[in-house]
Amino acid sequence: MNKGKIKIAVCGANGKMGQEVIKAVSAAEDMELAARIDIVNGEFASVEEAKKAADIDILIDFTQPASIYGNALYCLNNGINLVIGTTGLNDEQIKELENLSEKNNLGCLIAPNFSTGAVLMMMFAKTASKYFKNAEIIELHHNQKKDAPSGTAVKTALMMSEENESFTTGNCPEKETIEGARGAEAYNNIHIHSVRLPGYIASQEVLFGSSGQILTIRHDSMNRECYMPGVLMAVRYINENKKFVYGLEKIMD
Repeated sequence: MNKGKIKIAVCGANGKMGQEVIKAVSAAEDMELAARIDIVNGEFASVEEAKKAADIDILIDFTQPASIYGNALYCLNNGINLVIGTTGLNDEQIKELENLSEKNNLGCLIAPNFSTGAVLMMMFAKTASKYFKNAEIIELHHNQKKDAPSGTAVKTALMMSEENESFTTGNCPEKETIEGARGAEAYNNIHIHSVRLPGYIASQEVLFGSSGQILTIRHDSMNRECYMPGVLMAVRYINENKKFVYGLEKIMD
């Protein structure tokens, strides 16, 4: 292997996102694919197995909610820097990964969305939250996505909540005649509605309302290639900065 290149392991290598990551890493002049990890027909079946056989600088994880936390704990306890695209981590788990990253001087970047357009949508929504006291989020994904709401929607709500204490100002008392009709209630009363249908890849709308006007901020992903510039940006950042980062917006100039 070329010692001058960043040695990358991809976890979830045979999934749709994993395959795109492998293509992007293989095409990057400053990176080298060190290991393909997947429980189904992977070069290695686990991160631990890959660690024993390969020299790994950074692991990129696009697996599933059930496995990401265990993968991340192993990496941060065994000298492997991390870029995480898998969603489903809760607030307590994210905090624990932050603590381990700082304790062991390892880089860990978690991004609910690696599309630069989606991140800009989230940033615009945060700005709009300074001026609107009512807002809701609708996220739409393919019907093979296992977690709901999406990590992007959760992160968007968190960013919006930093600018406003409540997003249901003036709403009348409500009663759901069918449970869940109003969606999930996230940070500072932001309602999130999850749609799962074949045909979508990933879309999100943030709706703001006030007297006489509606503002809609929407982003649509048409293919998985749109995430790759953000993934490579994250890898290069973590290679140079051994720190914890939650959200691609933190490293976008």
